[in-house]
Amino acid sequence: MPFRLSSERPRRLFVPLAVCVCGLLSACSQQETPPAPPEPVAYVTAEPQSYGRTIALTGEIVARYTSTYAFKTSGRVTKVAVDVGDHVEPGTVLAEIDPTQQQADVAAANASVDSAKAQVSQASAAFERQKQLLAKGFTTRSEYDQAEKALSAASSALDTAQADLTTARTNLSDTVLKADASGVITSRSVDEGQMVSAAQAAFGFARSGAKDAVFQIQEQLLIGSKKPESIKVALVSDPSVTAIGHVREVSPLIDTSTGTVQVKLGLDNPPDEMTLGSAVVGRDVRQAAKDAIFLPWNALMVKNGKPAAWVVGQDGKATLKPIEVEAYQTARILVRDGIEPGDRVVTDGSQLVRPGQAVDLVPAKSEAR
Repeated sequence: MPFRLSSERPRRLFVPLAVCVCGLLSACSQQETPPAPPEPVAYVTAEPQSYGRTIALTGEIVARYTSTYAFKTSGRVTKVAVDVGDHVEPGTVLAEIDPTQQQADVAAANASVDSAKAQVSQASAAFERQKQLLAKGFTTRSEYDQAEKALSAASSALDTAQADLTTARTNLSDTVLKADASGVITSRSVDEGQMVSAAQAAFGFARSGAKDAVFQIQEQLLIGSKKPESIKVALVSDPSVTAIGHVREVSPLIDTSTGTVQVKLGLDNPPDEMTLGSAVVGRDVRQAAKDAIFLPWNALMVKNGKPAAWVVGQDGKATLKPIEVEAYQTARILVRDGIEPGDRVVTDGSQLVRPGQAVDLVPAKSEAR
């Protein structure tokens, strides 16, 4: 009888082995997965603090008294002696125009005066002769009156000629534009070779002495606010350089493009370092009407497009609560509503927190003892 390999026996051996493997896998799947450890996050305890509203604005130092220099006569500019930023004293030459025409006018006026003087001298001699002859009866009253009229006309002509000479000399002196006070040139609108007309602006001028700090203030800050008695002004480049200012002028007009109003502060004895054009910061501190809660900037989150913050309850779970922000300051926010005193607010690690998640609270550095 031939020998045959049977497949029945191995099949019976494989079935118990498969059952054992499935049992082991089933036992492993029935074991519970250990829960994830709580997420460590930093927190601060919300505590009310005294809130003083501070308004800080950047402005510029300007001269209180400014003016514009212009030639009083027309002509071609032949010399420009100063530029923007130059300090000038009374009598400093700023610019000159070609004086050829004015010099000719002076020469003509001098000739007219000389001629008028000769006419007066001749008419005066004729009048004196007629006066003596009339006293002796050797002339008529009519000839005497004519001599007197001729002398009067000659004197009037001399006065006119002298007035014309004075005008010509003034016009000649006006070809040289000079400073009439001590100060700084703030603008220049003429160049050599340029034709200028009378009264055309040539230079802007800031008079030395009293200074103002000029600020552009939002209209809302002026509505219903009481004018402060004094405002501290400091240089942006060196905050240690300060001066006290008082509101001197508030513009009645609003800049429609920016919604701001120009406010000028008169400075009391400003230091020399506060030169014209210097950038300054003015601070107006108003007393707080109530306490407020401050939070670090990294506590700020967003919920449905609005500000929010993670608050950890007594059960150790975090809840994202909507808040109302009163103001944003450097490295912190002022909360108007939504956070109560004593609430534990998540700061560092707030981006990793999920709703209802248990967290491991670690005091923030500002609260660490």
